[in-house]
Order: sequence, then C-alpha cells, then structure tokens
Amino acid sequence: MSATTRPAAPLPGAPAAWTVGDLTVHRVDEVPLPPQTGPWLLPDATPEVVAQSPWLRPDFADEQHVLRLASHSFAFEVNGLRVLVDTGIGNGKQRANPAWDNLNSDYLARLTEAGFAPETVDLVILTHLHTDHVGWNTRADGDSWVPTFPHARYLTSRTEWDYWAGVDMDEPRRQMFRDSVHPIRDAGLLDLVDVPSDDAEIAPGVRLRPTPGHTPGQVAVELSSHGESALITGDCVHHPVQLVRPDLGSCVDIDPAAATRTRHELLASLSGTRTLLLGSHFPPPTAGHVIREGDAYRLTPTSPTGSGSGTGSAILAR
Repeated sequence: MSATTRPAAPLPGAPAAWTVGDLTVHRVDEVPLPPQTGPWLLPDATPEVVAQSPWLRPDFADEQHVLRLASHSFAFEVNGLRVLVDTGIGNGKQRANPAWDNLNSDYLARLTEAGFAPETVDLVILTHLHTDHVGWNTRADGDSWVPTFPHARYLTSRTEWDYWAGVDMDEPRRQMFRDSVHPIRDAGLLDLVDVPSDDAEIAPGVRLRPTPGHTPGQVAVELSSHGESALITGDCVHHPVQLVRPDLGSCVDIDPAAATRTRHELLASLSGTRTLLLGSHFPPPTAGHVIREGDAYRLTPTSPTGSGSGTGSAILAR
C-alpha cells in the first residue's frame, strides 16, 4: 500500500439531486476525468465526429471537441433503504492509470454532505466490477483494506462475478480485486444476484436491468416511484456522444457487438419517454431525457436544483 496520495483535481459546482416521484437521487462527485480520457476510452469519437453535434458543447465537450467525462456515484433512499450505486475510483490505491493512481479526493465528505455518511448506507449496487466503479468499496486501515460501508450489503450480478472468477486477469486487475473486491467478500458482505433477461427487482421501485457487452454481467439500475422513472446507466453508455452514434464503442468493451446491441435497445426503449437518464460518467448536468433525432438520438439535459444536502431536490423538466 502506498504511503502517499495525489490530490484530486477540484470539482466545479455544487452537489446535485433530482426527484423521481418520492425519491431524491443525489449525484456524489468524485473527480472530473482528465481530457485524455475521452480519446482513449472512445477512440472513434474524434473531434470531427463530436463537432457534428453542437449540442454536446459546452457541457459534454470542450471548444476543441474533446469529450468531458467524470467519476461519480448516485445515492438515494427508498422505503428506508439507503442505497449507493457504484463507488468510483477510491483513495490511495495503486492503479495502472496515472489519473487514478493514489488518488486523494474528498469523496466521503461529499457523500456525507449529501446525507449518506458511510456507516448509514444499507446497500451498495455495483453495476459491474471495473476499477472506476468499485474503488470506494474499501478504505485503508493501516496496512489493510476494510469495507468503507460496514453495515451495507454489496450487490453485483452473479454473471459478472462468475466471469471475472474464471478469466485470467492481468496484474493491475488482480490488484484491484485484492484491494477493492475481495475484502468485501471476505467480510461476508457480498451478495450475488441472478438477473434474468428482463430484469430483477431488488427493492420496491429498484430493478436491475441487464446491459451486457461492456462486461458480461453489467446492469443498469432502474428506479420508479409514483409514475416517474429514471435509469442509471453504468457503462452501457459512457457519454452522450453515443446517443448520436450508438455504434460508437469503448476500447474496454469485452464484447463490442453485444455492447452496441445493448445501447441500441436501451436508447430505443427510452426515446420519447419521461424516463430520466442518469449517466454514470456524464459530466454536469449529468441527466436528461432521450429523444429521437433522425436515425439517432439526442439528450435533452435536465438540470438539478437543490443542494444535495438531503433537504434539497430537483423537479424534472416537463
């Protein structure tokens, strides 16, 4: 374990939250991802491709048509169950990606500010087991990694777990499992859920929707309350440019063809509906509604209001 950590880049703006029926969904910021992330992650999203969709600027791309991306979690409470979706990169961990190595962010303070102090979280949903979605599963305690959310159950799909259990991982990924996944398993906090081809309800108004391709067992998280709904993407959609070009895949998709099919099916199902799309790597404003635009789609952003302190909320744009 490294004794030094690298301060994270500052995050602009205030905590954000959206209302979905009786639910308040908070975005808990970790770090903005550096500009080189977009060209690496989505290599076919060239400046020429991005420039064809002016609506991506300035929020989702800069003036040079370079994509903006971010790392964050979502937190909400439903029927007294306090839920966190994905846990970001984490602090003080040895990572092959220089932007993630030995990070030192104020993520836990932001989580607490949103009203979800670590000891109060009941359930952590891991959409998939990639490094930037499991990092805050654990925190350093001397020379050990211990669960950050000691009273929570951690949940991921059985298909996801079985895939990684059977694959020959490289050393950086083995390191990630050692410091961020195996400690929660060894503490008896990890639950595996079977997600059928349609979806699986894990709590009232909370369902896991299979979105395979990026990883075999990846899921999106669907929320519903009083006739309103939202969907947290995980990595089946990394960036709004993939609404313009659903065939545009990530360099780390395990099954690119399946990832593309998943994206087409998901966007078609959301298009023209009132379901709020919450992007797991979308920078602010992060959320919006999917509308069809010719042969592709567009995101109509829905800006949050409220402080994210547990008392504020946002009203969905109608």
